[in-house]
Amino acid sequence: MEQSVATDDWTFFDASTREYTHVYHDYPARMIPQVAGKLIHTYGKDARILYDPYCGTGSSLVEGIVEGLDVFGTDINPLARLIAEAKTDYSLNIYDIVAEISDFKAAINSKEAGVYIPEIRNIDTWFKGEVLQPLGKIRHYIDKIQDISMRRFFQIAFSETVRESSNTRKGEFKLFRYPPEKLKVHLPDPFSIMLSKLGRNLKGYTQFKEIMEKQQRKPRAIILGLNSVSEIPCKELPEDSADIVVTSPPYGDSHTTVAYGQYSRLSSEWLSLINGENIDSKLMGGKKLKKLPEFPSSSLNAAIQLIYETKRQRALEVASFYSDLYSSIRNVSKIIRKGGFACYVVGNRTVNSVLLPTSTAIRDFFESTGFEYVSTHIREIPNKRMPARNSPTNVAGETSSTMLNEHIVVLKRN
Repeated sequence: MEQSVATDDWTFFDASTREYTHVYHDYPARMIPQVAGKLIHTYGKDARILYDPYCGTGSSLVEGIVEGLDVFGTDINPLARLIAEAKTDYSLNIYDIVAEISDFKAAINSKEAGVYIPEIRNIDTWFKGEVLQPLGKIRHYIDKIQDISMRRFFQIAFSETVRESSNTRKGEFKLFRYPPEKLKVHLPDPFSIMLSKLGRNLKGYTQFKEIMEKQQRKPRAIILGLNSVSEIPCKELPEDSADIVVTSPPYGDSHTTVAYGQYSRLSSEWLSLINGENIDSKLMGGKKLKKLPEFPSSSLNAAIQLIYETKRQRALEVASFYSDLYSSIRNVSKIIRKGGFACYVVGNRTVNSVLLPTSTAIRDFFESTGFEYVSTHIREIPNKRMPARNSPTNVAGETSSTMLNEHIVVLKRN
């Protein structure tokens, strides 16, 4: 059956994607807030509860909480969860933040400032010796902040400071070290970077706080470290309780698309969020299947079979991702109440010159659990951060351009 395509504009070419706490932290392949906001306004007019099973840094959660919804998010990346928690937290007093920033300035200029440098794998590869002491001073100061919300506010500024102070090539999601000639002129100042991030984030938080203070009802945000492939937050969000799901799942396995774990690694180690574990191996498609499954989607089965005819191992890798996505959708479908909506923002990528019909597969997966298809909105991707090229064949040096459109698939539970 052909998908009906909605023709209204979802591109938001000139819109600012950095309002409120959306300004806090860069992150790969973010859903722009205007898409989440429009989905909430269109399909969640009477909603009270929003769930995002792959919440990342919380774009949909911020938009939901601004609209007065209770929001729930799950993600297995601890750095993403930390950022989402900070972005949805409106409990801080602005004057307290200003005072803490002032205390921070005084502390880092003190000769008695303490230093804490956690154990970082290959630290000399990723950081010049002259940035380690400043970063260690910042980390030591943050550890002394007693208020959890205030500590988070500083931690996410520190996370970006770590990345910009590292020897990692900017504009990359995977860890690639600057070449020697670039390293010679790469002279980051962690203190200046940190203060700049704090000032920028304070402006965003001030906007967010003003909006939230106008709310008659004080909505809540709960972010959990669950993997929706295998579990759902039953205690916090029982079955048949969510009014709307607004989410953007990964477009493929992290090995060949967006390596969220690599992007997060250095910051996560400096913040002691991880201890050597490989986040990417835990994401969708991280564990490879040994044989092709039969999905409840004829177009997806046909596409994977085409890849299998020439690249069997690659087809199994692709199938592993969709197997996890299907398991996740079966879990997510249980949480949505009757009459509630599932809104999935996805891209259809190409592997081995075969277009994978992810948007159609998501429709088929949800329909197999009792959902009714509503529509698919198509939008160009003018701003969403994606790698310019990816590795569709999983062979070193072989790349192709990534997708230029997103499909916003909307379904309703019967």
